[in-house]
Amino acid sequence: MHLKESGEMYLETIYILSQKSNAVRSVDVGEYMGFSKPSVSRAMGILKNGGFVTTDAEGFLLLTDAGLEVAQKIYERHTMLTDFLIKLGVSKETAAEDACKMEHDISDETFEAMKRHAGIYTKG
Repeated sequence: MHLKESGEMYLETIYILSQKSNAVRSVDVGEYMGFSKPSVSRAMGILKNGGFVTTDAEGFLLLTDAGLEVAQKIYERHTMLTDFLIKLGVSKETAAEDACKMEHDISDETFEAMKRHAGIYTKG
């Protein structure tokens, strides 16, 4: 199943929240993203059906291996692109916003090239 940008954003959000707390609920995702309960519920249903998310007996959201892989990929892109743009002189706020847009569309080839290039900057 190919995820749309919104699905990737939900997975990234679950990942971020799970780094702060082992107990992530749909309501936490909604609050973090600023989305309504029905929107989050619908998205979680799609992600569950796609094999990206499960819930435990208490209703906490858990990323499957496939969900974790996508979430970590998107999170890495977001953080690296944000840092890269900041190093170019972009404000933190704009860099974060632009990285959020770029992280979903950039090819693996281009992202890997940017990571290599960014590595040159951090060593220099």
